[in-house]
Amino acid sequence: MKFHRVLAIPVLVATAALTLTACGDDKASADNVVRIGTTDKDHAWDVFEEKAKSQGITLRITNFSDYKQPNLALSQKQIDLNLFQHLQFLGAYNVANNDTLTPIASTYIVPLGLYSKKHKSVADLPQGAEIAIPNDPTNQARALFVLQAAGLLKLSGDAKSPTPADIDKGASKVKVTPVDAAQTALSLASVDGSIINNTFLERSGIDPTSALYKDDPKNPAAEPYINVVVSRAADKNNELYQKVAQLWHDPEVQQAHAQVTKNTAVEVERTGPELEQILTRVQQTIKDGK
Repeated sequence: MKFHRVLAIPVLVATAALTLTACGDDKASADNVVRIGTTDKDHAWDVFEEKAKSQGITLRITNFSDYKQPNLALSQKQIDLNLFQHLQFLGAYNVANNDTLTPIASTYIVPLGLYSKKHKSVADLPQGAEIAIPNDPTNQARALFVLQAAGLLKLSGDAKSPTPADIDKGASKVKVTPVDAAQTALSLASVDGSIINNTFLERSGIDPTSALYKDDPKNPAAEPYINVVVSRAADKNNELYQKVAQLWHDPEVQQAHAQVTKNTAVEVERTGPELEQILTRVQQTIKDGK
């Protein structure tokens, strides 16, 4: 999430292309094939795939076209793992769908930023400036917190998952326009600024270092936004899946990922039990409606 944004979701058929790889001279058995889904297949994934191949593991990678599909595909056993979302997004999916998808390893946190084609700094934004934000619940709440931290709006109450209805309009400098996450980058030409997820920055050729403001991924409050490798609950201790998850932290994979994200992503190494504890807190907060 890069990261990443979920209420009841209709079942969609994944139309994404499936990338198949052989395993060099040593052909992998069916037991060494892992089907993994993402929404962000880039150069780092090519290195990840090669690292798995060197360990005798064949990755079959499905690059889904939107954030709604990878969790459904995992739950329906179309894939074995996915790597595309943060814990807040996973928690929202589990609660909305009464599911038990489980994080088995952490990967990184990517800061969420405010971008503009019309203004050079936060101070340049005029009173009443229009800011596009993702409209899915998890990223929408985080976007509002980013704008509040930037001093551009004030949220009333202490909601942990605020919506635009929680904005104190009289005390805020900007107004927000919720749009589909994929449209936040495309909206830049018609609004004063946009909160854009890392996925869509890359697709739109936007330099992630050009953000007017972004949140701090090292802040303890950012724990819900740790991106994770996810399995079905019954498979969380699967040794092969654990091995694949840990390969993401190989130095060469990390170097490739740093190049792709222009060093904005922060590597995170947390254990499965730690991640489950954070997920439990996230899900309880969602259930409580706070």
